[in-house]
Amino acid sequence: MSLHPLIALANDRDVKQAKGFRAAAEKLTGASLEADYQAETTNVPKRSAEDLKYLGVRVGRKAKQRQNNKDEKHLAEAIARAAKEESAPAFELPTGESLTIVDHSVPIKTAAADKEKGDADPNAGIDEIPLLAVIGEDRPAVAVLKFLEPEATRSGAGDTPLRLFLQGLAHAAAVDGNREALKAEIAEATGKTLGEEAPAVILAASPQYWKLCRKREAQKGAGWIRELERLAREIGESIGTEVFFVALSTDTSEGVGWNYDGEGAVLAGEVSFDKAWETGAGKLKPKPKPKKTDPADEIVEADLSRPVRQYNIRESFEPGDRIAHKTLGEGVVQGVTGRGKIAVLFGEEKKLLIHERA
Repeated sequence: MSLHPLIALANDRDVKQAKGFRAAAEKLTGASLEADYQAETTNVPKRSAEDLKYLGVRVGRKAKQRQNNKDEKHLAEAIARAAKEESAPAFELPTGESLTIVDHSVPIKTAAADKEKGDADPNAGIDEIPLLAVIGEDRPAVAVLKFLEPEATRSGAGDTPLRLFLQGLAHAAAVDGNREALKAEIAEATGKTLGEEAPAVILAASPQYWKLCRKREAQKGAGWIRELERLAREIGESIGTEVFFVALSTDTSEGVGWNYDGEGAVLAGEVSFDKAWETGAGKLKPKPKPKKTDPADEIVEADLSRPVRQYNIRESFEPGDRIAHKTLGEGVVQGVTGRGKIAVLFGEEKKLLIHERA
């Protein structure tokens, strides 16, 4: 069994499938996620025990251009850099709460994962926290990003909303498990002192991502929104973690909303954090019942293979017969409406006539 059940769950085949993640979400509960969260918190690597820092750790070369599968990493870097400028924008959640960006690509591993240990290695499967932040004055938060360009037609294999949800919860557990060490570094970097609330999770994706997710499952789109909102409520009660579903918009007047300088990715304009979907989007609309067709409203076309017959109350007529009436003109028999009666359509008007009168 993995030491990191939330990470294992995020990588589950059904969770990653566009057609299967809603059903996978239905099987989860706040209680089951709380148990997984506690396991994550207990087993997460402790960098402070190895005298390793969390904030300001940078490895590798500075990005000079867009790279495959690195948009989210670069966007997080650009946002974090903007937050440190003197004229830093005031980031705000859809609820109106202030959002202070602390750092991006925050490492949690103490070393590279040991393949020989497999799942028994605490570092196995651990990723960096995309964005570490503080909501208001003292509430820690983690943000998971998903970027799509406005004209994108696909959201990427495996990147379902449920997977982002579970990844965010795993990052929150990592912060909880390293709270005291992070508390000291965050206070030094921002002057803010973390409170005791469970870390919040911000799922910040491009508006086009949320649009495609809803379009992809059509009527079922409301179903997965309903399930994620349910899980968010339940973990809020069981763990205390609040989840924000956010549409992260970037200024696309210049490229994708960011570009590159000698220090890496830098914002080209403003970013905004809006609601991912409207209130009530998770409510399933009942499928309209098929309208019952009144046989009396159905039009029977004339059978042109039959000759026009003069109307006579003693004659017998069938649907489709053409009859000539001395005052009403030519009509088409629509059907028998009762004993000795037929409905005949003359133009757009139906008339009841007698037939089979002995």
